[in-house]
Amino acid sequence: MSEYYDLFKALHIVSVISWMVGMLYLPRLFVYHVDAAPGSDTSETFKVMERRLMKAIINPAMIASFIFGGLMLWIGFDLGIFTMADGWLHTKLLAVVLLAGAHGVLSKRRREFEEDRNTHSTRYFRILNEVPTVLMIVIVFMVILKPF
Repeated sequence: MSEYYDLFKALHIVSVISWMVGMLYLPRLFVYHVDAAPGSDTSETFKVMERRLMKAIINPAMIASFIFGGLMLWIGFDLGIFTMADGWLHTKLLAVVLLAGAHGVLSKRRREFEEDRNTHSTRYFRILNEVPTVLMIVIVFMVILKPF
C-alpha cells in the first residue's frame, strides 16, 4: 500500500485546491447576490451559479479531499509517517473539521438564497469569506512546518 501514498497525496492536493477554490468563490458570489432583487434575472442567475458551484465542484472536491486524506492517514499511521503524538496533525485535523463546518454554513446560506430568504449583509459575507482563508493558512503551516 505504501506505493500508493504519493498518488493519494497528489490526488488529495488537487482535491483540496478544488475545494478551496469553491469555498473562496462562493461567498464572493453571495456578496454580489445580496444586492440583486429577489426574483430578478440577476438573482436567478446567481442561484444557478451558486448551485452549480456547490454541487459540481465544492461538494465533490470536499468528499475527494476526505477520501484521499483518510487514505493518507491510514497508510501514514501504518508506515509510521504519522503518530498520535503529533500535535501538528491534531491541529490540522481540527482546522479541517472547522473547514467542513464552514462548508456547511455556506451550504445553508446557498439554500437561503435559493429560497429568497437571505437576511445577511454584504459585510457578513465578506467576513465569512475570510474563514476558509484563515483555516487554509493554518492547515498549510501545520503540514509544511510541523511546529509541534
